[in-house]
Order: sequence, then C-alpha cells, then structure tokens
Amino acid sequence: MSGMNKAAQKFCRWLHEQLERLSLTKYPFNPNQLPRNGIYFFYERGETWGHDGSKPRIVRIGTHKSNNFRSRIKEHFLLDNKGMNFDSMKPAPKDRSIFRKNIGRALLRKRNSDYLRIWNIDFTPRRKREKYGHLRDIEYEKEIERDITRTLRNRFTFRFIIVENETRRIGSKGLESRLIGTVSRCPLCKPTKNWFGNFSPKAEIRKSGLWQVQHLGSPTITEDEKDTIDDAIAKTRVHMSTNFSFT
Repeated sequence: MSGMNKAAQKFCRWLHEQLERLSLTKYPFNPNQLPRNGIYFFYERGETWGHDGSKPRIVRIGTHKSNNFRSRIKEHFLLDNKGMNFDSMKPAPKDRSIFRKNIGRALLRKRNSDYLRIWNIDFTPRRKREKYGHLRDIEYEKEIERDITRTLRNRFTFRFIIVENETRRIGSKGLESRLIGTVSRCPLCKPTKNWFGNFSPKAEIRKSGLWQVQHLGSPTITEDEKDTIDDAIAKTRVHMSTNFSFT
C-alpha cells in the first residue's frame, strides 16, 4: 500500500468517526434551518464503510459558492417544485445539480436508454437550448427527474459542517477537494456490488464509489486540517442545538 493510501485510510476512518458526532439530516427537513455556508457529506442506504462494522459510508462530498448552502441542498432534493416547470427552452433540474445529473445518468444506463446522449447536454446556456432543444423529450425528462427526486428523498441522508470562508472551502486547494481525495483514496471504503452508482456511465464514479468526478485524485487532509474540521464540527453542533433537532 502506498504512503498516500495509508494516510487516506487513516484519515478516512477518522473523518467518518468525527462526523458521527453530528446527527443525520433526512428528508423532509426545513432548509431555512441549515447554515448559509458549509460542506455537506451524503450517505446512501445500503452503503457501509470498509474499516470495520457497518457504519454508513460517505458517497458524496460537496460545497457551494457564497451563502448558497441552503439553495444547493434545495436543488439536490428539488424542494422547490417550480423547478419542474421546464420546457424545451428551459433547463431541467439536472442542469442545476450535477448530483441529480449523475443519478439520472445511472437511471438511464440501467434502462439502456438512448436518451442518455441528450441527458448529458447542459441546457443552461441559451445557445445549447436553441441548438438542441428540439431533440428533448420533455415528458420523459420529467419522468426521470421525478425518479431522481424519489431516489434522493428515500435513499439519501446527509451531514454538514459549517465553514464560512469560501476560499477555505472551494477549489483545488480548498478543504472540499482534500476531503474528497481522502475518501476516494481510501482502499477500504469501496462501493458494494449492489450500489446503484455501479450503473453510472462514468468510470470515475464506479471506481471511487462517490457520486462525483472532480477532485478524486486530490491529496488527503492533513493533521492541521483535522483541527480545522474539529472546530467546524464543534461550531456545527452549537448551530444544530440552537436551531432545530434532527431525527
């Protein structure tokens, strides 16, 4: 085992254990009680870590830009149903959330659907809608989006830590990338044979066991960053105790 993998294994176990000091958030929840800035950690039913026992395994790590943590979570779970009011000249929810897009990719690949090539197009830019909008099957897209929403609400839970500084959170040198690198490099935390992500057309997702492709090769967290994470968890515990109770 390489030195990097040994470090990843050690830090990955530590990270999972420290996050268990925080309660899991599951649907339904009030997004207005979430913080404005932070990093989230998603878990998926049936997926367990590889260190020992059957603790839940982190399957996605993500963050956001300035003060948009609540909006990001709302986009993933599609808490605003107005997002379903799209047509050939409006982007679908999957174009606002790469998490949703990746789950949709797995759904379509499981069905052996040719629509995957259309699903992969980002219709956020107007020029893409004007060029390819006529190829879209809006009713089918809405069916897939409803399936994604059910999947996320029924199968996924998450934890979060408050990290206010955007530079500290985001980018190749941010904490998010190192957290992703830590979990993806861990030789023990791998997907089960029944993991839904195994249907993903993205080899990076199938191999890593994470619903993402960016930052998988990033370095692990450091000893100094463990202190940063500990402080963030302590701050988050205060936020949770004063704002709401999770179940």
